[in-house]
Amino acid sequence: MAGKAKFMMPGMSLMGSGSLQDAGEEIRKLQYHKALIVTDQPLVDIGIAGTVTDMLQQIGIASAIYSSTRPNPTVRNVNEGLQAYTDNSCDCIISLGGGSPHDCAKGIALLATNGGSIEDYEGVDRSAQPAAPLIAINTTAGTASEMTKFCIITDEVRHVKMAIVDKHTTPLIAVNDPQLMMAMPKSLTAATGMDALTHSIEAYVSTDATPITDACALKAIELVRDYLVRAVDNGQDAEAREQMAYAEFLAGMAFNNAGLGYVHAMAHQLGGFYDLPHGVCNAILLPHVERYNMQAAAERLTTIAHTLGEQVDLSRPEEGAELAIQAIEKLARRVGIPAGLQELGVKAEDFDTLAANAMKDACGVTNPIQPSKEDVIHMFASAM
Repeated sequence: MAGKAKFMMPGMSLMGSGSLQDAGEEIRKLQYHKALIVTDQPLVDIGIAGTVTDMLQQIGIASAIYSSTRPNPTVRNVNEGLQAYTDNSCDCIISLGGGSPHDCAKGIALLATNGGSIEDYEGVDRSAQPAAPLIAINTTAGTASEMTKFCIITDEVRHVKMAIVDKHTTPLIAVNDPQLMMAMPKSLTAATGMDALTHSIEAYVSTDATPITDACALKAIELVRDYLVRAVDNGQDAEAREQMAYAEFLAGMAFNNAGLGYVHAMAHQLGGFYDLPHGVCNAILLPHVERYNMQAAAERLTTIAHTLGEQVDLSRPEEGAELAIQAIEKLARRVGIPAGLQELGVKAEDFDTLAANAMKDACGVTNPIQPSKEDVIHMFASAM
């Protein structure tokens, strides 16, 4: 557990049903003139992007839209978005969606003020200047990118995901209005919810955990336990949607400050190599990585088992840790997560490359134990 610690999050976070309209008033106070809305085409098609442009128009802010963000945003997406920001003489950015638009917008915001290529910022705190002003309006309950310093961009040439961890990418305002989350399909609700659970668990077993991040992580796990299945089964369940929004935000508070582990280091490579959905990769990998982590974090995993509702004997941490892993697997099955990586088209012959890239991606990882390359390959194989 960490000694000295920092705790970072946006300067303002708006939460609860109807908070999008509250965001309009807060944005108006900042006196921007034109916003680039970074989103994806489905949110344009179902009218949510139009809701935001209308809100901006009501407060006297013009807007342009970049809607080509891919599910795993790419270097090309960042460059195209930057061109749109420049061509339209924008002075702020509004990201609308889940982790993909938020991460793309963070990349655009960094380059708008710091210049260069997004590849220049791979790593930790590589930027010299604050990014362009960014307001993040969230429509999913999982990634917490709307309130974190993490930005994940796929390098299409190398087929890897670059982890950009930079305090300057933290949005000025984060908005979590559960009314915008009602349209999420079951599969996305499940994947993003399991992503939030992964964030919570990795933060709780992190070597940089603190009492503050522990409190956030455990409450997030509790909320996922109580509300994820309800949100998946009935997307119009307003209470479940709102509570899952709190769960993902609390999980973001935890991992934004305690860091993440090898579930994410490995999942990033699957996403970059095969263009797979991040939350699904996390959900499949999570029990296998935590089984490896048992040798260093059995007591913490036992607490996780208890929080997930398992009857545990706190004096028998190895048994409790195994119950945590079983509970994770049971929840993943209940919400329809694929049973293994093979169902996603992952191939064993790629494990060596995936493991090598995961270890490179893990420069800032706070896993409770440092695996060897062979350990990582074994974890990939066990997740098949």
